[in-house]
Amino acid sequence: MDFSSINWLAVLVATVSAFVVGGLWYGPIFGKAWMAEMGFTEDELKEANMAKIYGTAFVLEFLIALQLALFLNHGGTDPSVGQGAAYGFHIGFFFIALAMGVNALFSRSSLKLWFINSFYFVILLTLMGVILTVM
Repeated sequence: MDFSSINWLAVLVATVSAFVVGGLWYGPIFGKAWMAEMGFTEDELKEANMAKIYGTAFVLEFLIALQLALFLNHGGTDPSVGQGAAYGFHIGFFFIALAMGVNALFSRSSLKLWFINSFYFVILLTLMGVILTVM
């Protein structure tokens, strides 16, 4: 892996974008539906260790953005914005969403929950691909 070609600021911005997208996705867009599908109440969510959750999520999202940057820069290529978006979408949909679909089938979770959880990553990785190729 060649870390010399990594734009660390772009990786950081892509990581932060996960929190922006997540805040919207699991907030005003699908927050109530996600809570209902998961069986959570607002009080239960307030009891969680948010520093641990957000801190660990930041590290994991950073690693996702870093790996996508390494993938996009593989072989010293300079992909276009369209390619970044396409690669992000394909990874998000064909690897993450479909794998989460298999998991949803065996865990017997609802189609709605599968959609909410997996398409967050489809949108996020598409956006990350754009960020990593624009910057």
